Amino acid sequence: MTEPTWTESKKILVILAHPDDPEFFCGGTLAKWAREGHSIQYLLLTCGDKGFNPTTHPEMTPEKLCGIRHIEQAEAAKVIGAQAPLFMDLPDGYLIPDLNLRRDVVREIRRHKPDILVTCDPQNLFALYGINHPDHRACGQVVIDAVFPAAGNPAYFPDLLAQGFEPHMPKEVWCSLTNQPNTTIDVTNTWEIKLQGILKHKSQVQDVDKLIERMKSRRTEDSTDENPRYEEKFRVVKYV
Repeated sequence: MTEPTWTESKKILVILAHPDDPEFFCGGTLAKWAREGHSIQYLLLTCGDKGFNPTTHPEMTPEKLCGIRHIEQAEAAKVIGAQAPLFMDLPDGYLIPDLNLRRDVVREIRRHKPDILVTCDPQNLFALYGINHPDHRACGQVVIDAVFPAAGNPAYFPDLLAQGFEPHMPKEVWCSLTNQPNTTIDVTNTWEIKLQGILKHKSQVQDVDKLIERMKSRRTEDSTDENPRYEEKFRVVKYV
């Protein structure tokens, strides 16, 4: 599938598990879309409150880190060009794609009424760094389950309808962090913006130089260090 040729501004809702997921998974694409005039809203299911090691950082607590990561994600979203992020603040590491969470995600889809919904691929058990985080998989699963068949069908979760959340169906779902891509976006021109967004997550970056080196190494095989080219890949499902 080729890059989208949207002729009008789109409302894009990004639902992922943790702060820094939007930047790491698809920050180049989000930055590209923001600069094309599309509206981007983040919704993070957790605040990443367990993203530290108590042995090496005994002064840190989950509550303290949660507050820090709220701030870091807001700064990163600003770099990317997204709106101020929203958080559900569910416990980090404990996401389960059950009916209660599905209802909550359906509510947010109906509330924001996105044209484009971005999440991650729940089928990706392994990632570049090893085993994919279970929260990533749970998030992708619950979002996909919320989209179909529930978000656009008034027969599902009638309590939400009674609260004024009218059915809504996104036109496209973009799954990042996938091993089954059908769409590739050239993000060479926004790779540096992606990197600067990632670097706002200071609590998660142990060695800046190594991170920059690792990110630069992700250039496409057909490019060079002198003239690198970068891509982000997605599994895209269209409903219209």
